[in-house]
Amino acid sequence: MLRIACLVVALGAATIAHAKDMAAREGWAVLPTGKSYDQLVDDVKAAVKENGLIVVTQAGPTKAAASRGITIPGNRVIGVFNNDFAVRVLNTSTAAMIEAPIRLYVTENADGTATLSYKTPSFVFAPYAEGGSELQAIGQELDGRFDTIAKSAATSQ
Repeated sequence: MLRIACLVVALGAATIAHAKDMAAREGWAVLPTGKSYDQLVDDVKAAVKENGLIVVTQAGPTKAAASRGITIPGNRVIGVFNNDFAVRVLNTSTAAMIEAPIRLYVTENADGTATLSYKTPSFVFAPYAEGGSELQAIGQELDGRFDTIAKSAATSQ
């Protein structure tokens, strides 16, 4: 009976995944907020639209894990781009388009708040030297757009 109880406790502990909150790292912007995960996801999508980009993809393991009986913090990757930037990037480097859409990452923190993180577009495009100064300029332009989106999503009510 004791073995069964230990097994139940061990399995229960395994169903709750814990990870550390996002931290700053090279080439990333990390914006902790006081918002809930769901609110930040909604605000990111609204800010993307308000700033002339499109949510192209969304993916996250949270709901699929829950359907398997595993509880993990909210986790959503939101791919963002538009056709104008796609054409411009392709004019500089075919290989660089593998990076599109550029992703925004919403994570739920241990205290129930959420963080918005992303690799800056100029950092994402940096390895594609064949794109030259034109690709660098596109990356910097997108840096400004992503910064505006992130600040808007992080601070809107």
